[in-house]
Amino acid sequence: MFTKVLVANRGEIACRIIQSCQLLGIKAVAIYSEADRDALHVHLAEEAYEVGPARVFESYLNIDKILAVAKEAKVNAIHPGYGFLSENPDFATRCHEEGIVFVGPSPETMMLMGDKVSARNHMKKAGVPVIPGSVEPIASVDEAVTFAEEQGYPVMLKAAAGGGGIGMEKAGDKEQLKKAFQSNQRRAMNYFSSGSLYIEKALESPRHIEVQIIGDRGGNVIHLGERDCSIQRRHQKVIEEAPALDLSEGLLQRLRKAAIQAAKSLQYENAGTLEFLVENDDFYFLEMNTRLQVEHPVTEEVTGVDIVREQLNVAAGEALGIDQSRVQMQGHAIETRIYAEDPKTFFPSPGTIDVFDIPEGECIRLDTGVQSGTEVTPHYDPLLAKLIVSGKSREDTIEKLQETLKGCNIQGLKTNIPFLREVTNHPDYTAGKITINFVNDHF
Repeated sequence: MFTKVLVANRGEIACRIIQSCQLLGIKAVAIYSEADRDALHVHLAEEAYEVGPARVFESYLNIDKILAVAKEAKVNAIHPGYGFLSENPDFATRCHEEGIVFVGPSPETMMLMGDKVSARNHMKKAGVPVIPGSVEPIASVDEAVTFAEEQGYPVMLKAAAGGGGIGMEKAGDKEQLKKAFQSNQRRAMNYFSSGSLYIEKALESPRHIEVQIIGDRGGNVIHLGERDCSIQRRHQKVIEEAPALDLSEGLLQRLRKAAIQAAKSLQYENAGTLEFLVENDDFYFLEMNTRLQVEHPVTEEVTGVDIVREQLNVAAGEALGIDQSRVQMQGHAIETRIYAEDPKTFFPSPGTIDVFDIPEGECIRLDTGVQSGTEVTPHYDPLLAKLIVSGKSREDTIEKLQETLKGCNIQGLKTNIPFLREVTNHPDYTAGKITINFVNDHF
């Protein structure tokens, strides 16, 4: 096992990884930008190093600087968390060249799955169902229109190098598609330095279901069940739960088999997530995230498996600490993402947190990187915390979650807690009538 790990991230996920390292007896090294000098993760780690100004390209995405810190601190491994460099094959390659273990899959796997077109083509070859779509990046708006007229509207235009819901747009007719093509190409270039786009037939009312998998160097791959991540705003998840509700046993078995099949076809090592769209009793591959997922806590709560611990074990060359027969799901868990944002417009709302008071209890888990007095700057994602509530059943969990959200008191800036309360009290949500259109349909 490693003796010292650098956590190349910030906020709640940096705190989460640092705490797992310390439970394993591993010293944790934090990095921080000038804007995060007093952040919680800096104080939790045994060592902390500044890596540059607030701008991410000069700090949290500054590969040379981060590797220089890793060598100075003499770490064995780097855990990238999610976002930033977590799915950057160049960073993983540089880590290997410097003799530092990257906690994640191989650079080749990240590269293959990072390009959504190559990922779709690989999954088709592996026998995993994919939505009808382009097998090559779309070269022109005319090509997009030809595809849409052959397959029928609506269609979904997506950035080939995209992620996090950025660069995705649904088009219901030719004029919308032409408009979306131009704007998405610009957005894709700005965010991902690639204007490459692809197109898929859009499903009308699917659910977003994902399967957590984890593999080791010995070729062992297990799944840790499903999560339902259908509650999204601007194509970004905001409430997730496990297990996914109302899926037939036959569909569950096919989803799990496809996820394992996909992971084995990649000789996948470490934690990963296969994301699917599910409509009726059919499912289609959406994308694979080759990293720790934001919503991993709900899976941990229902399976009892510490995914970060397993990531570190596997990265250190050890075999998985659990086999498939021992993965048992018990109870229910729901995660709500608490953002510093306007609850109506969903625009970020930076500021200083004057009061940060979240109820505590046996069924409540809070993953956060902030506290009273923390300044939330406009430089980074405005996620303040993940509130995870567990119960014996979905109904029991929702009741506890509603009470917990009622008791949350955050002052000094706007948060989306009023929105979370409205969703979790909505009769369609409590009845399980949820699709990826839920927020657009009801708010």
